[in-house]
Parts: sequence; C-alpha cells; structure tokens
Amino acid sequence: MNAEKNSATPDAPLSATYALRKRLPDNRLGDVLFSLGMVARVPYFGTILPVVTEMEPGYCQVTAPKWFGVHNHIGTFHAIAACNLAETAMGMLMEASVPTTHRWLPKGMTSQYLAKAETRLTAHAEFAEPIELATLTAGTDVVVSIRIVDTEGTEVVHCDITTWVTPKPSA
Repeated sequence: MNAEKNSATPDAPLSATYALRKRLPDNRLGDVLFSLGMVARVPYFGTILPVVTEMEPGYCQVTAPKWFGVHNHIGTFHAIAACNLAETAMGMLMEASVPTTHRWLPKGMTSQYLAKAETRLTAHAEFAEPIELATLTAGTDVVVSIRIVDTEGTEVVHCDITTWVTPKPSA
C-alpha cells in the first residue's frame, strides 16, 4: 500500500502505539507480540483473536481466525465479530496515521454484509479519501473504509467508520 498518501507528516512524532509496532520485528513474531499488547490495552478486541499483519500510515491489515467464539447460529463468522475486526483495523490505521498533535475518536459505523463468511477473515483499512491529517486545524470527519475478505479474496463485509479528528488543545 502507499504509505505516503493519507498520512501524518513524515517528521511528526509517532503515536506510542505505532512507535511500539515499529520497534518490534517485521515478521510473524513481531505481529503476534504487537497484537497481544494491543489486546491487553483494548481487551474487547481479543474476542476475535486478531493479528495485525500490516500497519503503516494510511493502511492497516488485520486477520482473525474462524473459531467457535466468533460463530453465529449457522456456523459462519458472526456479523458483529466482523464489525469488531473492522474497528480493530480502523483503530490501528488511525494510530499509525494521526500525528501526536491531533486526536481521534470513532463517531459512527455503517456495515454491509455481502456474503457468508465461512473462513478466517482479513480486514483491509484505508482512508476513503486522501487527507493530510497534520494540516487539520478544526474538527473534521475522516472516513476509514474497511474491506473484509475471506481466504478466497471475496469481500464478505464492508464497513465505513467515521472518525472525528481534532487538533489537541494547547496546554
């Protein structure tokens, strides 16, 4: 993915979350260690057993296995568990993208359930439109688009999450 579009300014300090990810190895071990730390900080994410496999300004990818804890009554990946996966990917995208001079907060989500989710899922989060976050001087709605695909690459769920991004107040 193109990390340069839709990102914080290159010289802006990294969020503590993103700085931690950058310090860990760029391999499966680093992915798992980071994901365990993320779940310790945001325990509800743990219900889907997520693994952050890519995280950079403007893009995040998170996988979640299909296990009995995410099953619905017909044995497929539950729609709300898929929404939890979308929110996980959005949150890590924002942590990698929003400069430390700003803050963000989820504001709303729309979701479309497009097909049965019968395998593990992968969420791909990106900004819906290009935006230079570091230049925001007032509160702004920023939409993150999340494509959730099965192991065949079929989009089974699509979510758009609106976040509210504002400059941090001066101390």
